Amino acid sequence: MITLENIRFGYTSRKPLFEDLSLTLEGGHIYGLLGKNGAGKTTLLKNMAGLRFVKSGLCTSFGLDAKRRLPSMLERIYFLPEEIWLPDMKINTYVRTYAPAWPRFDHGYFKNCLKAFEIDPTARIKTMSFGQRKKTGIAFALATKADILMLDEPTNGLDIPSKTMFRKLVAEALDEDCCIILSTHQVRDLETLIDSVIVLNEANIVFNQTIDATCEKLRFSLSTSLEMPENVLYAEMTPRGYAVVNQNLTGEESKVDLETLFNLCIQQPETIHQLFNA
Repeated sequence: MITLENIRFGYTSRKPLFEDLSLTLEGGHIYGLLGKNGAGKTTLLKNMAGLRFVKSGLCTSFGLDAKRRLPSMLERIYFLPEEIWLPDMKINTYVRTYAPAWPRFDHGYFKNCLKAFEIDPTARIKTMSFGQRKKTGIAFALATKADILMLDEPTNGLDIPSKTMFRKLVAEALDEDCCIILSTHQVRDLETLIDSVIVLNEANIVFNQTIDATCEKLRFSLSTSLEMPENVLYAEMTPRGYAVVNQNLTGEESKVDLETLFNLCIQQPETIHQLFNA
């Protein structure tokens, strides 16, 4: 669905934000795009959506050059930014105005999503809180039925019940023809939803694996002490004890701790590369 081949991008003539970056994203997955502040997560999504143009290399969606922004590509993509701007109008007027840009927009499903989020479909957007506008934006994104959904920090501004509903709705939206990309710092909110992890650091992709492939190579556990076996790769203190990552030499299953995995990838990228590219 999305292919990036040796792309280079930067906002100035100095050090580029991306250098020789390559990535392929397929349908049927919910990708978690992780990275430090300023790593370029939002910019990478905008490159994919044709909102920012790569300096060199190839960036395509459905085989179409993203920077050409052809209608046949744009009607199959939806990008939801972290800071949602919605015009001063009623929700139903907004939908009548903008939904036609996506031919498969499902008005009934949009109303169901609003109901699930406890949003009044007749409300005026200007009077809504940030969280209510965020939920309205998410409902609209899902209702487009786009083949590629890019959601930037989607759980920011949501209360706990709304985060639970968000996970439910996104899980229901996924099928083999849909690719969902969640760019987030709130990994605890989304770790039960993500099935593939991408870590962006130092202008390139340092990790790109499914959860299943990650579990085959790594084992995640909690320990009360730092007396660790030799195959420990990373450990950090948490309120629950030491979060530990070690090589999975016995094939034992464990639950991936995305926050700990991210820290391991950032601090020991060469170790990660050797383990997953041997």
